[in-house]
Amino acid sequence: MRIGLYPGTFDPITLGHTDIIQRAMALVDRLVIGVAINRDKGPLFSLEERVAMVEAECAEIVGRTGGEIVVHPFENLLIDCARDVGASVILRGLRAVADFEYEFQMVGMNRAMDASIETVFLMADARRQAIASKLVKEIARLGGDVSKFVTPTIRDALAERYGRKN
Repeated sequence: MRIGLYPGTFDPITLGHTDIIQRAMALVDRLVIGVAINRDKGPLFSLEERVAMVEAECAEIVGRTGGEIVVHPFENLLIDCARDVGASVILRGLRAVADFEYEFQMVGMNRAMDASIETVFLMADARRQAIASKLVKEIARLGGDVSKFVTPTIRDALAERYGRKN
């Protein structure tokens, strides 16, 4: 069984994330969505909220594709998380050159720690390349419409968090 790990903070999960998830499903038998506990980023949503959001968004994908997705929170090194879940591949989404530079460094470090775990990059769909959770939160905080970037459920969660009505 080929197990892939798609890590991120998913604060919140966006249509860019779900695009990568759907395409990653074609590459692995089981996709583990690693929801990172990254205290340095100061997430808007708690770990429990982010896990629940990812599970809800992925349930719809599994319903369509019939694949297997497991949501797994983690706070250790990415390479250790990959080992913990039995992943042979780490899947990463790329939007722009700036993403690649950071990811290139990460791959080098991860390969130095465990060369048996590959990293595969998936380019974001052209319609989704501009989507970043950080920008989505900023738009929502300032009362903008985020419906082009997230599902209605996530849009409503953002509106509620920022005390706005839809």
